[in-house]
Amino acid sequence: MTIPAQFDAKTIEQKWYDYWMKNNYFHSEPDHRTPYTIVIPPPNVTGVLHMGHMLNNTIQDVLIRRARLKGFNACWVPGTDHASIATEAKVVAKLKAEGINKNDLTREEFLAHAWEWTDKYGGVILEQLKKLGASCDWERTKFTMDPDMSASVIRSFVDLYNKGLIYRGYRMVNWDPEAKTTLSDEEVIYEEQQGKLYFLNYKIEGSNDFLTVATTRPETIFGDTAICINPNDERFAHLKGKKAIVPICGRVVPIIEDEYVDVEFGTGCLKVTPAHDMNDKTLGEKHNLEIIDIFNEDATLNSFGLHYQGLDRFVVREAIAKELETVGALAKTETHLNKVGTSERTKAVIEPRLSDQWFLKMEDLVKPAIKAVLEDDEIKLHPKRFDNTYAHWLNNIRDWNISRQLWWGQQIPAYYYGDGKEDFVVAETIEAALELAKQRTNNPQLTTDNLTQDVDALDTWFSSWLWPMAVFGGIMNPKNEDFKYYYPTNDLVTGPDILFFWVARMIIAGYEYTGKKPFTNVYLTGLVRDKQRRKMSKSLGNSPDPLDLIDKFGADGVRVGLLLSASAGNDIMFDEELCNQGKAFTNKIWNAFKLIKGWEVSDAISQPESSKVAIEWYEAKLQQTLLDIEDNFEKYRISDALMGIYKLVWDDFCSWFLEMIKPGYQQPIDSLTLAKAIEMLENNLKLLHPFMPFLTEEIWQLLTERTKEEALIVSTWPTMKPFNASLITDFDNIIEVISGIRTIRKDKNIPFKDAIELKVVNNDKSSTYFDAVVSKLGNIATLDYVSDKVDGALSFRVKSNEYCIPITGNINVEEEIAKLTEELNYIKGFLKSVQGKLSNEKFVAGAPEKVIEMERKKEADALAKIATIEQSLAGLK
Repeated sequence: MTIPAQFDAKTIEQKWYDYWMKNNYFHSEPDHRTPYTIVIPPPNVTGVLHMGHMLNNTIQDVLIRRARLKGFNACWVPGTDHASIATEAKVVAKLKAEGINKNDLTREEFLAHAWEWTDKYGGVILEQLKKLGASCDWERTKFTMDPDMSASVIRSFVDLYNKGLIYRGYRMVNWDPEAKTTLSDEEVIYEEQQGKLYFLNYKIEGSNDFLTVATTRPETIFGDTAICINPNDERFAHLKGKKAIVPICGRVVPIIEDEYVDVEFGTGCLKVTPAHDMNDKTLGEKHNLEIIDIFNEDATLNSFGLHYQGLDRFVVREAIAKELETVGALAKTETHLNKVGTSERTKAVIEPRLSDQWFLKMEDLVKPAIKAVLEDDEIKLHPKRFDNTYAHWLNNIRDWNISRQLWWGQQIPAYYYGDGKEDFVVAETIEAALELAKQRTNNPQLTTDNLTQDVDALDTWFSSWLWPMAVFGGIMNPKNEDFKYYYPTNDLVTGPDILFFWVARMIIAGYEYTGKKPFTNVYLTGLVRDKQRRKMSKSLGNSPDPLDLIDKFGADGVRVGLLLSASAGNDIMFDEELCNQGKAFTNKIWNAFKLIKGWEVSDAISQPESSKVAIEWYEAKLQQTLLDIEDNFEKYRISDALMGIYKLVWDDFCSWFLEMIKPGYQQPIDSLTLAKAIEMLENNLKLLHPFMPFLTEEIWQLLTERTKEEALIVSTWPTMKPFNASLITDFDNIIEVISGIRTIRKDKNIPFKDAIELKVVNNDKSSTYFDAVVSKLGNIATLDYVSDKVDGALSFRVKSNEYCIPITGNINVEEEIAKLTEELNYIKGFLKSVQGKLSNEKFVAGAPEKVIEMERKKEADALAKIATIEQSLAGLK
């Protein structure tokens, strides 16, 4: 068999993904095995693969492939989210480019365009995930607007309404004027922005006096319906019971008193605009004030804005400031740092707005979710520090505004049959609604033509909070086999930014509908940032195209590069060099495989002692690493697990094990050693497969001919066995011995082909188990144990043992003394600096214990080196 010189990632990746798909390895059906289930955090149907997706889905694939190898019935459910706001915005923009106004279309016509857009672009991101190697059960792919998924959402709404948990109310909400919809509190991002504080003069009716009010939004004066003062503020006692005149619009408004007013802020007077501020609305209700809404849905001013009607709020702000100045109503302006609410989706500045909306009562629903995470530890967040964030959100939860003024999404199943706001019924279908309406009105003559469905759609999160249940039909048919087998799921991998939006809500829904947790563990990844710690984004131009990275470094290289620096919950400082490191690792493994396959084998030769020892050591090292890997996976330290495998393969297998068993130049290897080498390589491939699926499957299949049942993807995880830990400890010392021998060879220009003698003063009573390995890797002709240091020999020390190499031939004694003296002086200087730190009481008292340990080890190593050099110098003088 001819093995290519280089690993060709492009060819290999497509070949093996097609092979896995053809043999249906990703698909799962309920059987006798224990299930291991992950549901994908459904990316927006509008989306394309970005670095956050790469990280998140690589981690999920690692978990699912490892579970498959460990004998679980692994099921990873993929899918996409309909993303109401984002998708509708894209469709509206597309229609606008084609000269079509959404408002000129019927709902059905618009939805036809939305479905056309979704059908064209909706599957892009899932196809891209295949390039990464994602082993999802593609036959189970779900979309939150699939008929069965939508039916689940509607049933949930009706159920919660019938339980008295959903209500319709006229409330102040967060309004996104760009998307023209309400948002929940959690979808509003508050950002500090530099603005102005405008000081406006309001005349007192019937006098020449005036009072001054400070505001950041002078355009809202058109909605003023009162001025409020603090009843305890003596500065304004003379204004009690009087009225003020609003500048420009000339509206006469009462001056009211309320202790809500902060006498220290601004001027101590507050303009009250009940339609455009939550606190003002509360004051308005308390004092029976008029409510005047001055904005259209796109945040342009309506007719109350007089000559500013139709203009955007920010344009009006500048213009009205000039007019106020012109009429003498603007006293002054000051710069002002203000927290401004912006839409998470469109980035538009939010407007508080009064409107009829649907709300879900959360106070009682949230209690099981609090208990499960914070009291019973039934659901674990990784890392645990996010418990505090979770607790803060859920202990301060407010009713959830679940309606959106959009057409793309599940339409609210409320049907109006009369003129009043309360003349509605809630049902899963219009036919069921008709029956309810007939009962409510006692009118059997009603028809569906008399019913009008609520025009609003449900919040996208109200769909996705059912995701772990709905993908298995758990809402519509909770007794079906899939749901009983796969639910609750096992692990959820997502970002901390949606811990409340999605994770907490899934937990709430899970307990409400099943009485069970939806998953056991939540692995929260960090954000992927650039080297300057900036969040990666298209707008900054600092985010590489993941597919370009895969093309350049291979999927395995990119996966390794990402995961080596991806500890749970911590942000990743991404650098392409990480992917290059991953690619280098790929090449290292490929070259090791080529080396093994290139050896000739002979049954006629016996196994060398060095190979026997090497195999026993590596088997112990493999078992130790396996133990560490299991511990790291248990603690969701995926990066640490990969690093353990990385070191095992690169350092222990490639750099040491293969060197120890490698046959002499143009010599065959014994069959027993080769068989063990292949066995060890196969175990390495099993450990690596979850992280590097393509490379490992390629090598696995090239090692020997396999049936489809013997593919690596469905093989078995290495078995854990007892191991001799002393072998590992002893070999750590042997590495130092071999390094010492090689250093002397290099310094003295002794070619490796020339065998040398080694005399050992075994003060430590060290094991002689690895002597055959030392002899082979150091090309030692004779290795003897002696009682005293050999005169005239070059030596080095490992712990208390002295290793002496008698040098034959002439050496320049003066040069050697000078060289050793220079090294001795350097190490003495280094020792002085270390001991200076250790003698500093402040340093010892304040430094972490690990740092102190490290400094003490440096001291011990330096003292040992000084002793060795001084002994070498004594032998030369």
